[in-house]
Amino acid sequence: MKQIDCRGLNCPEPVLRAKAALEQGAAPFEILVDNEASKDNVLRFAHSRNCLVESTTRADGFFCLSFSAGSRKGAEDSASFDKADYSCEIPGELPAASHLVYVISSDCMGRGSDDLGWALLQTYITTIKEISPPPSRILFYNGGVKLVATPGKALEALQALEKKGVKILSCGTCLEFFKLEKNLQVGTITNMYEILDSMASADKVVSPF
Repeated sequence: MKQIDCRGLNCPEPVLRAKAALEQGAAPFEILVDNEASKDNVLRFAHSRNCLVESTTRADGFFCLSFSAGSRKGAEDSASFDKADYSCEIPGELPAASHLVYVISSDCMGRGSDDLGWALLQTYITTIKEISPPPSRILFYNGGVKLVATPGKALEALQALEKKGVKILSCGTCLEFFKLEKNLQVGTITNMYEILDSMASADKVVSPF
């Protein structure tokens, strides 16, 4: 079986290599990664394409994701998943039909005062839950990831939105840069491929910046 060694590679490179292998018809094949974030990102991508994939942890601590030929039992045609979420929707929760996406790329809203900008952003995120239709997901990158790792009104609002089915996705590279990986308190870690795909497939993208 072909093995694609992605150890030491930052996201979204493991996802892109898995995508390339699928498009080249290389299945079955294995993707080897060295961290949880990359493993989870590749798994979500695989599921979005209805791939049969098995994740195992090797004795050396690395993760091996084995892609099999064929599709998951009972899954739809993978072509219909080109613009879909990388995780399953929650039945009975907020509808994602609108595919409205919010993008938070800073920890300060507006210019003039960083303290005021932080306060405004707290209120902005808290108000999202009052707006209809609700977003299908909220993306955080650069300084915006501080909102998912810092106690406050915004974090509480995001936790409430997540419980209602809104996907909260934060850039793993950005969390690592600000040394906030262990402080993540809502949502999941993602990569630039998924962020870009989410924005490209959205019906509408909203940002306060």
